[in-house]
Amino acid sequence: MPGLEALWPATPAMALAVMKMGQCGGAPACPVAAGAPRTTRKKKNNNMLKVIFDTDPGVDDALALLYLHKHAQIDLIGVTTTFGNASVESTTHNALYLKQAWGFAAPVARGADGPLQPEATPEAWPVHIHGHNGLGNHPVPASLDVAADARPAHQLIIDLVRAHPGEVTLVAVGRMTNLALALQQAPDIAGLVRGVVIMGGAFHVNGNITPAAEANIWGDAEAADVVFTASWPVTAIGLDVTTRVEMDRDGLNKLATIGGADAELVRALSQDYVDFYLQAGHKGMVVHDCCACIALTRPELFQFERASVRVATDGVARGMTIPKPEGLAFGPSVWDGHVVQSIAIGVDAAAVLADIEQTLKV
Repeated sequence: MPGLEALWPATPAMALAVMKMGQCGGAPACPVAAGAPRTTRKKKNNNMLKVIFDTDPGVDDALALLYLHKHAQIDLIGVTTTFGNASVESTTHNALYLKQAWGFAAPVARGADGPLQPEATPEAWPVHIHGHNGLGNHPVPASLDVAADARPAHQLIIDLVRAHPGEVTLVAVGRMTNLALALQQAPDIAGLVRGVVIMGGAFHVNGNITPAAEANIWGDAEAADVVFTASWPVTAIGLDVTTRVEMDRDGLNKLATIGGADAELVRALSQDYVDFYLQAGHKGMVVHDCCACIALTRPELFQFERASVRVATDGVARGMTIPKPEGLAFGPSVWDGHVVQSIAIGVDAAAVLADIEQTLKV
């Protein structure tokens, strides 16, 4: 991983992140050896939602992952990584680092290192947003005591969906390449998932990587078009709503206070991310990826429209997400015959932030 540092814990805050309760012969707390993995398990029930989190950690990905890990009604059964906020080598290492720090049990599988079309223009990693290591340049140990699953990400997706037919929701907050590869290899999974929630798209607003495109879609436009046109239900949480949900530094500090060591790690690695969004004119950091998770757990906090969606895959509009509203008549077009999907167009931003606080509160 470019720019990795091997010092951990490097600060008092990070020292807090490796504390376990009640593990020292009845003492209230004891330090865990640096690098030792934690294991924390939720009491499961039949009403829990099984989730595979497809991600490219990524600062806001880390907050979203912690939200899923902490939420009482989420059964996180898999984490798959992709390129995007950093190389897939870095994002996989980051996901494993967060697994070690937070103790979630779900397997982590390394995914795609580039888009479906190998001739696509190579990406420059957004180091000005997510830092050189993908986690805001926060110190991440070079050596970890947890390892990636042996299967590639798309195979883990196929295996888990087939093992739990009708129960698994895919929450994808990076490039959609792993999902497209899984569909190409096993088209039957489209009929086996409970649903798909993505963070991606700019449907009635400008993009954030070009005027036409949002970054996750632009990064693999072909894969995104495959995902939107597959015969599974997609809920798209795009820039139309995510840019309205801003967590300022006071909110982030409060989250760390009420959320303990796990949330303190999020606060620590988010500092440069907050600065970027403040300089861009926002009131705080935009919590893009957590919005997608909350659209699963609290869909009533969003307003949706229904439309079939196609993605422009080349030219100046590459990555543009173009909806055809349900019931709107046209002549024959490439939108015809495709599944009508749900697109978020409104959000109760204050309620979303409150839900993050409530979920992470210890």
